[in-house]
Amino acid sequence: MGRTKKDNARIAALDFHEFPKPGKLEIRATKPLANQSDLAKAYSPGVAEACLEISNDAKTAVRYTSKANLVAVVSNGSAVLGLGNIGPLASKPVMEGKAVLFKKFAGIDCFDIEIKEENPTRLAEIVSSLEPTFGAVNLEDIKAPDCFIVEEICRKNMNIPVFHDDQHGTAIVVGAALINSLRLVNKEISEIKVVTTGGGAAGIACLRMLISLGCKRENIWLCDRSGLVTKQRGEANKHKTFFAQDSELKLLEEVISEADFFLGLSGPNTLTKTMIKKMKPSPIIFALANPIPEIMPEVVHDTVENAIVATGRSDYPNQVNNVLCFPFIFRGALDVGATEINEPMKIACVQAIAKLAREHSSAEAAAAYQGEDMKFGPNYVIPKPFDPRLLPLVASAVAEAAIASGVASREIKSISEYAQDLESAAYKTSLLMRPVFEAARSATRRIVFSEGEDERVLRASFAMLEETGDRPILIGRPEVVMHRIEKHGLPLKVNSDFQLVNPESDPRFREYWGTYHNIMQRRGVTPALAQAILRTNSTAIASVMVYRDEADSMICGTFGQYLWHLNYIQQVIENNGLKAIGALSLMILETGPLFIADTQVNAIPTPEQIAQTVIATARHVRRFGVEPKIALCSHSQFGNLDSVSGINMRKALEILDQSKCDFYYEGEMHSDAALDAELRARIMPNSRFDGPANVLIFANTDAASGVRNILKMCANGLEVGPILMGMGNKAHIVTPSITARGLLNIAALAGTPVQMYG
Repeated sequence: MGRTKKDNARIAALDFHEFPKPGKLEIRATKPLANQSDLAKAYSPGVAEACLEISNDAKTAVRYTSKANLVAVVSNGSAVLGLGNIGPLASKPVMEGKAVLFKKFAGIDCFDIEIKEENPTRLAEIVSSLEPTFGAVNLEDIKAPDCFIVEEICRKNMNIPVFHDDQHGTAIVVGAALINSLRLVNKEISEIKVVTTGGGAAGIACLRMLISLGCKRENIWLCDRSGLVTKQRGEANKHKTFFAQDSELKLLEEVISEADFFLGLSGPNTLTKTMIKKMKPSPIIFALANPIPEIMPEVVHDTVENAIVATGRSDYPNQVNNVLCFPFIFRGALDVGATEINEPMKIACVQAIAKLAREHSSAEAAAAYQGEDMKFGPNYVIPKPFDPRLLPLVASAVAEAAIASGVASREIKSISEYAQDLESAAYKTSLLMRPVFEAARSATRRIVFSEGEDERVLRASFAMLEETGDRPILIGRPEVVMHRIEKHGLPLKVNSDFQLVNPESDPRFREYWGTYHNIMQRRGVTPALAQAILRTNSTAIASVMVYRDEADSMICGTFGQYLWHLNYIQQVIENNGLKAIGALSLMILETGPLFIADTQVNAIPTPEQIAQTVIATARHVRRFGVEPKIALCSHSQFGNLDSVSGINMRKALEILDQSKCDFYYEGEMHSDAALDAELRARIMPNSRFDGPANVLIFANTDAASGVRNILKMCANGLEVGPILMGMGNKAHIVTPSITARGLLNIAALAGTPVQMYG
């Protein structure tokens, strides 16, 4: 027999953990260790200086060590996922996974620590002794009631945040989902009846969170394996006793009557059709047992109307996933040096997560969850984990709450500046694009998108309205555009938010093709051909709109070949000194920004064209607040070869010298010499600039485009562009791989006033 789907999934999971190297974590140095000088500073004798500074003032540890960005993920393996008490060693893959999520979503470094100790008091003592190493502790998968004891002792003994995610992370996400669910069914949390199954750590924490959010304790009915927790039962667990009811009821099927909200944190098939029929209309049901919930969502929807259902599973809407919380609450806590994660910080986290779900979905989240309903409603009451807005929104809310509640030990910039910094971490382009957006806000420009039906264009258009003063114009069929706006839940309204040009029946069609014909009539274009082109070619329409001053700039290229689009732009817009010089791509790398030109326009440029590209590039680089250091790259190096590229680059250098440029440039040279200052110094001691180049100009588009694509695919480079230079910001052509965020960046560049940059 062949392998089943379950067998394949198991093998794939094991292979994922084993290859190409075992485990999911590794340690990387953040400082160079290339020579004896580096070693002397990293270890003996230089390391002693940092040790002495910390010895004199413990607060300086956050300056000289990684403590302020280091979290311990600690478990004894006594309650691992749905696997039970499998022990500390078997829990290690889970703890490594938790550490990976911290890094992925919030840039927090982690050590996973698995401790062979079942006595909760002793376990707490071990964890407490680790305080000098870490900025915070995430307790994980420790059974109840031991987890309560461990956390309580650690919080008392340690002056850093200690957070049991199984308790509080679950409670925070449940709280956020419930706030939004109640908003949809028009109910107040202070008035609802809550019935819950499961008196473990997560369950108790969720109930305490509900009380913090305004739920009345007398309205909470807690059931466990023995039935309803009552005062008459004589429950020994003090955490359960707090929620004990004075009632003769015992069974869940009795308690569930007239309930508004069911919270399941117990086991599979606990809730039945008969039970949910007893609940009030429009019930809210969170069936969070994994992998099989207390009741399947389809059963709920087949049984009652207008129900809102959440589970812990990723294959159903409304997944209650702790990753929505823990990376971001720790990020905010670490950045302000919080001594604990208190109730105001948790509430701030709840409110921020809930708020994000009520906003339109981000393009990045939509791309990660293609085909899913991403519009606030019964199937979308909490955001998705891959929404990059979680980091700036949630972490800044937590940091603000920590400061306001008096548990912050370090000052930060204003909350708005801090949120901007977090946004830069979430969106790699954000920091470099900041001066461009600031310039774009200084004037309102009319930007026409030739492919207005594209989802990426629609999302970028909405973002433009939020972040710039520019007003988008979309070319597209109205029924298609409006359907996609509705489908993706974008709050865009035609005419008030954007202008729509219908390529099939716009009343200006006669004027548009007439304009195109007047431009092209002596280049072989007849009236009939002009009509045919303007009827089917949105790039030509956009070009004509810019030519007629009905738009200030155009953006095209989300599909099709670059030079095809460029052809129509050159036909219509190139005049009065405007001429396409070259295409510039900004590649954002781990090492910093690197600009590359010409990637698209001139296949084999002349020396004059190379010089024009260099001058135009310097002007555009400064738009990003970067002072250009431009390397003219060739197979030849400072005159050692008479190759075509070498000869052309040397001639271009002569032209630049005669132009008396006010920026650094050097050539011709190899790319490694451009980027490695020490190597360049050995080859050419009298180089015109120090340090690595931040701009590479190539002698042909094959080389420039090839380097650009290699950096994207092999170095995880993020591209801004291509930027079409020489057109006075009147036209830009993107590539089909562009994202909505990339389109927004290009729109900001296009929206920059022409007089500022040309």
